[in-house]
Amino acid sequence: MKLSAGRIESFVRRPDPGVRAVLVYGADRGLVKERSDALLSVVTEDPSDPFRSVEIPVEALKSDLTLLTDEAAALSFSGGRRVVRVRGATDSLSEHFARFVESEKTDALVIVEAGELAARSSLRKIFEGAADTVALPCYLDNESKLDQLVHEILSDHDLRASPEAISFLVANLGGDRGVTRRELEKLALYKGGPGMVTLEDAEMAVGDSTRASIDSVVYAAFSGDSPALDRALEKALAEGAQPVGILRSVSRHLTRLHMARGLMSGGRSADQAMQALRPPVFFGVKDAFREQLRRWDEKRLNSAIGLVTEAEMDCKTTGLPAEAVCGRTLIRLAVAARSAAAPR
Repeated sequence: MKLSAGRIESFVRRPDPGVRAVLVYGADRGLVKERSDALLSVVTEDPSDPFRSVEIPVEALKSDLTLLTDEAAALSFSGGRRVVRVRGATDSLSEHFARFVESEKTDALVIVEAGELAARSSLRKIFEGAADTVALPCYLDNESKLDQLVHEILSDHDLRASPEAISFLVANLGGDRGVTRRELEKLALYKGGPGMVTLEDAEMAVGDSTRASIDSVVYAAFSGDSPALDRALEKALAEGAQPVGILRSVSRHLTRLHMARGLMSGGRSADQAMQALRPPVFFGVKDAFREQLRRWDEKRLNSAIGLVTEAEMDCKTTGLPAEAVCGRTLIRLAVAARSAAAPR
């Protein structure tokens, strides 16, 4: 069965004992791991106990059609429910999981981790179609969820954050739950104790190389620099950035450009508009942002917003390669930026 977003957290905290297998999948690899680890911890008191938990390598599974069913049927010598875990599953393994679903039911819980799967994925259909299996999606955190997560993690360290710091963190995190947690833990360590996190604190502590690479992608696209865009996109993807996460960053940049253009329509200068944004435009990219404000009028921005929104939907629903969809969209933005700069 397919688990709705509202039921995911409660299921992870207390999985239905009648469920024999869970597919945890999605673009947010950190969240996939976090929820899989949580399920393992709930079912087994000691996840490191080899009698209660076993992981099957994907390559071993590919070469043995009966391995999954055999491991699921094995008894736990120390008592309690056993967990069988498979990481990195893809549609190429669908036959193995279909065979498992049709096999005699056992007491073990099978946890399967996968990356982003399209709606037509054969693996998803297997887990969504059976009554005793669950497909558990892990979507990238939206701004509301990310805002809540930032408050929760900082609160665990007796820290509060200023509105400007929260805005900066929400704008610069969220592509991966694991990375988000590590960056916020790093921020807490940087503060060293209870107190208030300022914008300056957030800027000093948060800013991993992947984030910088994504920013390079965004600025190259909106400046119309195709060679720089190719290099930055290749680097960002190699560092683990996800296509949907890149498109989300593009959307946030579009929103900031749109807000700044609105302030300029109200009589503010470009510099005043950039300073009024929260967080303000970083000094190192002010010249590029100012030039983009000159190129991108509201009509072009509105068209770009529609283009990026459509691209994100295509990544999630069409089954097309997400990297190709993302790359094509960025190229179209770069072409539009150059067209805006061309003399008329």
